[in-house]
Amino acid sequence: MTYEATRARVETYFDRTATRTWERLTSDAPVSKIRQTVREGRDQMRNRLLEGLPADLTGRRVLDAGCGTGQLTEILAARGAEVVAIDISPALIDIARARLPAALQDQVDFHAGDMLHEPNGPFDQVFAMDSLIYYDADHIRDAVDRFAGHGANVRFTVAPRTPLLAAMWYAGKVFPKNDRSPTMVPHNTKVLTRRLDDAGTVRDLGRVNCGFYISHALEVAL
Repeated sequence: MTYEATRARVETYFDRTATRTWERLTSDAPVSKIRQTVREGRDQMRNRLLEGLPADLTGRRVLDAGCGTGQLTEILAARGAEVVAIDISPALIDIARARLPAALQDQVDFHAGDMLHEPNGPFDQVFAMDSLIYYDADHIRDAVDRFAGHGANVRFTVAPRTPLLAAMWYAGKVFPKNDRSPTMVPHNTKVLTRRLDDAGTVRDLGRVNCGFYISHALEVAL
């Protein structure tokens, strides 16, 4: 499937089909036990992506690519960063903007659009948390090249190729049909690392496995 076709499916899902689901999932509202594992897994991955970065990011310009409802955006802004937050879903951008504390509003520039084409660099850091999980290796390489072209180190996640993830994904009928996201593309992270090794220094940031949430983090540093 082309990048554009996949992007269109992702937009339809997040902007029309499951906006309320993701609004609830990324809040403190009660959710099912399965979705609670996804919530907790995402919290763990967010913390993993932030590991090793300064607590004070004042003066840093950061791109949150696929920002969703803005949880990572808010943390980055609270640390002093100037954040460009972009998502394919205008509905999720509206939620992120509404949730951002007033004291941080001047530090965040929200955009609804294609994360690979809309934002203008340079950036010091790019995050793409769970926003590349629907794309194949060629599309991921293209995304990393574009992000690195802004002059930034890139931290991102992929869906790892594991029997457990495959089994859970095909058993996804536990979710209501209209809440199921587009199909993730599983990757052998060692193979993907070799695919990226001439884009910069690739570092394995580790895996989070929490119930129905499984994701693997990588960094490409210039």
